[in-house]
Amino acid sequence: MFFDALADEIGRQSGKAFDPFDLVCHVAWDMPPLTRKERAEQVKKRNYFTRYGEQARQVLEALLDKYADEGVAHIEETQILTIAPFTEFGTPLEIIRAFGGLNQYQQAVHELEDALYGG
Repeated sequence: MFFDALADEIGRQSGKAFDPFDLVCHVAWDMPPLTRKERAEQVKKRNYFTRYGEQARQVLEALLDKYADEGVAHIEETQILTIAPFTEFGTPLEIIRAFGGLNQYQQAVHELEDALYGG
């Protein structure tokens, strides 16, 4: 895969793992790439979670941690709620209810992605 080869090349030079978005920006516009962990930390510093209740905040923080470890594709799937650490917050249905329903949960994940990539 193209991104894997590009990530290997740039990552080997720096010893870091980068998001495909940052790799494209780096190659196309010579922007310094951020690691997924650096992107996640930026979102946490902006107090993004303050509008959510405690359980929803914990879920979003865990999604950010999953993003930092594995990338964005995994956090978009609701099946992620069936594995640790999400099982500590309740069943998938209980977690989704903490957001007000499936649409609100999906909106929160979409907004989290916007916060990751929007600045």
